Amino acid sequence: MSIALSEQELLRRESLKQLRELGIDPYPAEAFPVNAFAKDIKDNFNANPDAYKEVVLAGRIMSRRVMGSASFAELQDSTGRIQVYLKRDDLCPGEDKTLYNTVFKKLLDLGDYIGVRGYAFLTQTGELSVHVQELTVLSKSLKPLPVVKRDDDGNIHDGFTDPELRYRQRYVDLTVNPEYKQIFINRSKVISSMRSFFTDKGWMEVETPILQAVHGGAAARPFNTHHNTLDMPLYLRIANELYLKRLIVAGFDGVFEFGKMFRNEGMDRTHNPEFTAMEIYVAYKDYIWMMDMMEQCLEHVTRAVHGVPVVQVGNNEINFAGPYERLSMYDSILKYTGIDVSAMDEHQLRQTCRDLAIEVDQTMGKGKLIDEIFSAKVEAHLIQPTYITDYPIEMTPLAKKHRTKEGLVERFELFVNGKEIANAYSELNDPIDQRERFEDQLLLAGRGDEEAMAMDDDFLRALEYGMPPTSGLGIGIDRLVMLMTNQSTIQEVLFFPQMRPEKKAKVATVDDFVNVGVPAEWVPVLNKMGFNTVEELKAGNPNRVFNDLGGMRKKLKLDIAMPTKDEVMAWFE
Repeated sequence: MSIALSEQELLRRESLKQLRELGIDPYPAEAFPVNAFAKDIKDNFNANPDAYKEVVLAGRIMSRRVMGSASFAELQDSTGRIQVYLKRDDLCPGEDKTLYNTVFKKLLDLGDYIGVRGYAFLTQTGELSVHVQELTVLSKSLKPLPVVKRDDDGNIHDGFTDPELRYRQRYVDLTVNPEYKQIFINRSKVISSMRSFFTDKGWMEVETPILQAVHGGAAARPFNTHHNTLDMPLYLRIANELYLKRLIVAGFDGVFEFGKMFRNEGMDRTHNPEFTAMEIYVAYKDYIWMMDMMEQCLEHVTRAVHGVPVVQVGNNEINFAGPYERLSMYDSILKYTGIDVSAMDEHQLRQTCRDLAIEVDQTMGKGKLIDEIFSAKVEAHLIQPTYITDYPIEMTPLAKKHRTKEGLVERFELFVNGKEIANAYSELNDPIDQRERFEDQLLLAGRGDEEAMAMDDDFLRALEYGMPPTSGLGIGIDRLVMLMTNQSTIQEVLFFPQMRPEKKAKVATVDDFVNVGVPAEWVPVLNKMGFNTVEELKAGNPNRVFNDLGGMRKKLKLDIAMPTKDEVMAWFE
């Protein structure tokens, strides 16, 4: 008897053993020939009932009602739930009724996977069901699913709602809360529709390294690792920008990549250390062209997901049909603070931050200080899609200098619902200017800025061979999906968000219980009753524990001596 298993888990393992003793493999290897799905039957049965005279479905048992020689159960497959009807004599036409009387009624549990063959029909109450003529056990569930109750109006009671459990056990979450599957279906639509938009224009999808010798392409703190064979440090990429630009140098007119990025930074409602981004680079274009392309792309994606270009996000109705408002970085700060920072030096910017109660430190240069003001005072106002353009050169080491405005670069970020979801440049292709920008970043790194970019000599060498005028764009896919699915946290749109290490429940040893007088043979029984530590036992009611021990001895048919009441009372002293 294992002290780590609950009573339900032990009973299910006993059922597993009995299934095998009956010659039934609870985990069969052969394929099961599914030919129908719950949603398809529900959507189309009334129009064409003859098409469902022989259906084969598979899924989990989510509920059941056993009524003697006939039973109803609810089967959940990848598309939804459907009722199945099992009649003993139809399922077991011969003398042997084991499959119904023993297997279905006694050895199968909620959560088990089964396959059924039968025909669709309407019950006397008009409910669409599948009359089961054959049943196959496909997988025995050894852990009980949370019981989520739904009333006749669809209201949920006793739901599996704890975010910590939902994100950590997504496999349980999506089983008992299947409505959340639509988030991930829509996520897939976002990516596939964007991919088709790009490929239809003739741009090529590529793959670039995740392990990189030099971290670059963004201002972010990298994850460090080490390659043993080469005996050299490597970094998980913070961006794929510099490799994609190398491919523009190589002669491709347009390349894009959907990929995982890794940034060793904080976690909150909109940040996960591992996230998905799409970056695209198109030769002979600039950031003004990219704004127009971006509007077309996002309208295309929104229509693919929702059928219209409008999305409800919280209390805001977001319209992704262009054109979008365009504000320069300086103008946006002036608009929402009344302060003109365009001519300020670093000292003046630092004082402005103090006046605005914005926390800063000595490692921050001019660009970081402007960014802090913008983040604190402007972002929250940008609800409808808005381009923030023409950034200070200190903020963007990889963008081309503005063609007419001294001290600025040709860059935009797209903000929606107060969050940045895209970043684009007229790409810097002057290798001498690029080297100077990298050198400026090294100075910031020397001041302690852990997000400053490193010098990438190979990328500079590529630029020296010549890169045509190019526009590049990066989109945070996770944040875009949050918008498209009306979710307020990034964890809701990631199948498996990063989590802190799971806290294991404390389980005492047998000796811990023996030391307070519990006979060793009774320790597993106490564990089954929910007492995993001596502290938990002593917090219990002695009289109830004594009575429950007697009940468990009888239920489990234990051939061990029952402790006296006085002996049990002594455990609590």
